[in-house]
Amino acid sequence: MNKILIEDIEKEPNKTLFYEFDEFMEEFGADIFADLELKSLGQFIEVSGNIQGKLKLVCDRCLNEFVYDLNIEIDETFAKYSLQDEYSQEFELQRGQFVTDLNGEKEIDIYDLLYQSVILALPNKKVCGINCSEDMFMSDENYHVQDSRMDVFKNIQIERKD
Repeated sequence: MNKILIEDIEKEPNKTLFYEFDEFMEEFGADIFADLELKSLGQFIEVSGNIQGKLKLVCDRCLNEFVYDLNIEIDETFAKYSLQDEYSQEFELQRGQFVTDLNGEKEIDIYDLLYQSVILALPNKKVCGINCSEDMFMSDENYHVQDSRMDVFKNIQIERKD
């Protein structure tokens, strides 16, 4: 059960529900663990907690696989009812104002929330380590290719126009 009913949060003491997630997420090929606190704040639901896991990624420099230790804090706010009527005109969001509109939905999809949080937390440039010295491109006129898919670049002729 990866969907939490809003009415279940409302029934809890202090309107706070604690939820533990421990599942293999196919999209990442890894077990993801999360300790979450879902709290009802009137018109809003606040979800906070920690997400952890060990993801296998491919280094953008050397193309070797490496383990990435995922450890992120999550702090999301959901509006129980549509905000469209209240904020019908455009306005600039400030820090801390981002709210996910549930549009009257009666549940929060935890799996989707964790998936999006992990995707957003991944580094743009995935490098196996600070000392990654491999380079799939030219280096001091020594050209080596670790990945056979890169062989096509060995014989590229670049014409300079001075």
